[in-house]
Amino acid sequence: MSASASSPSDLVVLTHEERGNDGRVAWVTFNNPERRNALGTEGKQRFVEVMDSLRHDQTLRAVVITGAGDKSFVGGTDLTQMANYDVAAAEKSGLQVHRMCDAVRTCPVPVIARINGYCFGSGFELGACADMRVGADHAKFGMPETRHGVPSAMEASVLARLIGWGKATELVLTGDWIDSTEAYRIGYLEKCVPYADLDKAVNGWLDSLFKCGPRALRLQKRIILDWDRMSPTEAARSGIQIYAEAYKTDEPHRMMTAFLDRKQKK
Repeated sequence: MSASASSPSDLVVLTHEERGNDGRVAWVTFNNPERRNALGTEGKQRFVEVMDSLRHDQTLRAVVITGAGDKSFVGGTDLTQMANYDVAAAEKSGLQVHRMCDAVRTCPVPVIARINGYCFGSGFELGACADMRVGADHAKFGMPETRHGVPSAMEASVLARLIGWGKATELVLTGDWIDSTEAYRIGYLEKCVPYADLDKAVNGWLDSLFKCGPRALRLQKRIILDWDRMSPTEAARSGIQIYAEAYKTDEPHRMMTAFLDRKQKK
């Protein structure tokens, strides 16, 4: 998808990849390449609506978020809009960014960020809220808000957990950008690959996810969210209950039996 967006529904495009009886993958693409896929008010709202539409799809196994073209994932919030905000508009925009990030973070299935280029500001935050991130080796990353007269807020707080307090503080205070090699070194990216290999890397993860129990993955996402908001003891207690919940269906028995049968045949 690389055509210029002409309406709100074009700004974020949803497509589905069917994988037979095993379920499907949703691809969510930011589609404003002429503006480096920068997010204005309409694009943010559209993304939240798309992610909300996926929450109750029981055939869904994973979500991939990416940007149109080969230059940009999300270049941040649209500066032509930001420059004219008043206090109310700024609060609305910040709330929209939070809702976008929260929709990714709390998605009931794994979310992969396919970072194909510029990844700044709200895009950097959005990627941080995904479960896994792969970046093209030409991508650039950063939090330039202070250089535009505003602080990094909303889900910038996630960065400290992901890349460490010191590095997160450095990026939000200085506004400096980093390349994909540094993003990989500090742990923002799980994989850094040539642009031509982005889809191969994404599909490698998808192949692994499709080997897992669909219900087990949804339960695992609930546990991961608990890790973020609970103490280790609280998370363990909650995890015991979620672990036991897995046995309310035959998925554990069926998958473990199949594994043992294969072992015996070798």
